Amino acid sequence: MHRRGFLQQASLGAAALLAGKLAAQEVGYTLPKLPYAYDALEPHIDAETMKIHHGLHHKAYIDNLNKALAGNDLAKLPIDQLMRDIDKVPASIKQTVINNGGGHANHTLFWEIMGPKGGGQPTGALAKAIDEAFGSFDKFQTAVGTAGLGRFGSGWSWLVVGKDKKLHVLSTANQDSPLMAEQTPLLGLDVWEHAYYLKYRNRRGDYIKAWWNVVNWPAIAERHAKALRG
Repeated sequence: MHRRGFLQQASLGAAALLAGKLAAQEVGYTLPKLPYAYDALEPHIDAETMKIHHGLHHKAYIDNLNKALAGNDLAKLPIDQLMRDIDKVPASIKQTVINNGGGHANHTLFWEIMGPKGGGQPTGALAKAIDEAFGSFDKFQTAVGTAGLGRFGSGWSWLVVGKDKKLHVLSTANQDSPLMAEQTPLLGLDVWEHAYYLKYRNRRGDYIKAWWNVVNWPAIAERHAKALRG
């Protein structure tokens, strides 16, 4: 190969490599793959709702977040850290990041703490902590359900580990994340209408009752143990 041809090929190769690196950097946050099939939570949550909820709603939050943070080093942070550091976000895009970053963080947790073999009750340290905080598992379920039913409009009901390392139930509006208040979410119940309306219409209470059948307690117990260590 002539020297000129070699240099041209080397230059093209370097340019392609650089373009690949830049493209990778521009990807930003990505839609996590569900750890189960869209129909795996039937009959409690229908496949069509899951397809729309994950593939359209969650993806839209990610797309909008990436657009808002384009060229900003904050986009390199893990999503949970971004929400904890929300006060570092420029004022001009802060609400957009709260809405869409919260949407991404909240839904990522939501998919992880559900599963086709869910339901029942927690065991071990998590079960003990729930009993200590709420008196019983039944009272805990009532607290989560009441927070979800009482949320006017759209939002979430949460089980969190507070700064005191104790368990608390709370509700947030829209896509506000407990991470912004230095709380670690363990369980999140989505009470936006897009989470249940196709199957349950306006019967939010029926959705909440059915949802307990898909709660993945081992995953939540892992989050609890990690939060106590952190």
